Amino acid sequence: MDPGFTAEQDGIRRTLRELLHKRCGPEELRAALETPLGHDPALWAALAERLGLPGLALPEAYGGVGCPVTDLALAAEETGRALAPSPLLATSVLSAPLILGLGTDAQRADLLPRISAGTLTAALAVPAPALATALALTGPQDGDWAGGGRAGGIQARRVQGVWRLYGEAAQVLDGHSAGALVVAAHTGGFVRSRTLLFVVPGDAVGLVRTRQTALDATRPQARVQLREVRAELLGSEEEASGVPEALSRAGDFAAAFLACEAVGAADRALERTVEYLGRREQFGRVIGSFQAVQHRLADVYVQIQAARSAAYYAAWAAGGPGGPDGLAGPDGRAGGLALAQALEALRRAAAEGIQLHGGIGFTWEHEAHLFFKRAAGDELLFGPVHRLRAHAAEGARLFERTEVSV
Repeated sequence: MDPGFTAEQDGIRRTLRELLHKRCGPEELRAALETPLGHDPALWAALAERLGLPGLALPEAYGGVGCPVTDLALAAEETGRALAPSPLLATSVLSAPLILGLGTDAQRADLLPRISAGTLTAALAVPAPALATALALTGPQDGDWAGGGRAGGIQARRVQGVWRLYGEAAQVLDGHSAGALVVAAHTGGFVRSRTLLFVVPGDAVGLVRTRQTALDATRPQARVQLREVRAELLGSEEEASGVPEALSRAGDFAAAFLACEAVGAADRALERTVEYLGRREQFGRVIGSFQAVQHRLADVYVQIQAARSAAYYAAWAAGGPGGPDGLAGPDGRAGGLALAQALEALRRAAAEGIQLHGGIGFTWEHEAHLFFKRAAGDELLFGPVHRLRAHAAEGARLFERTEVSV
């Protein structure tokens, strides 16, 4: 692993930071969260036009930039610093790799160029709270997490050669506004039980989408109800056995992306706290001059730097060779482990920021709470931290008993 950045990576990060600084300040952020979409479409268009961010890691053949997925993960550090609400995670991290890895030539040619251009957003819909299970982040993909005939799942059945979906999924990131949904559904009954992925247009008949109130408003979520909705199978039935592996690869990259985002957010939370402590005076002295305060900030800084190293490694590992979509890295559990460390660093940086800001830090209106909610919200969706670590340890066989012969 080369810890240095290329000139292209530095350019992407610098341009992205400048753009977000101008277009996604605290006031713009809160205004975007109050809109029906939950994000600023003008900012999303700017990210697509100026940086090609939605298609940064997609092949040039589909209108993408053709950069490795590592570049997209590293760019996430800047979006995390601004807590930028956008469809980037749902579209380019969770959905596009599945379309690229499993879709037919016709499906790729239809969907990916529009995703690259920023004119089409997508969302991955799985029954709540099974997102972390579907992505193999907190445990194996065993059990009927897509439904299995029980209430709350999504069922797929073929009627006269047409696939139709019935059921619901909650906590779908950007599911209320996505132009296309990649839906995980259970099919095959009890004899040939399996999970398949389907593509559903956002305007499909029988599709009902409702935005939900979420702890972290910067990650809009929706409840998606499917009432005999006509759907198109993603890929072919012959390749259905590859769905779990594709979800697992996408999950490891998503974890690396989220880890880089969390590191950026933690770094900005600490930066804001240090700025405040350098201005605020108490007992005739600047608060930041007290040794006890400096020790607390130093501990947070060290934790963030450790999380950054883990996140960078996970981003590099996710971009290694192995799979057709370039998402199978040399260490399949690096993403989850890095995400656990980054979420802990963000939670601590935000908590210390709230406390060290004093009375103003405890008000809901203060920016520090947005960082704390990001950490808690990501852990609810993709964790918890102890399960991320436990699954990584299980994958590495750390606690297996070994037989020693004498």
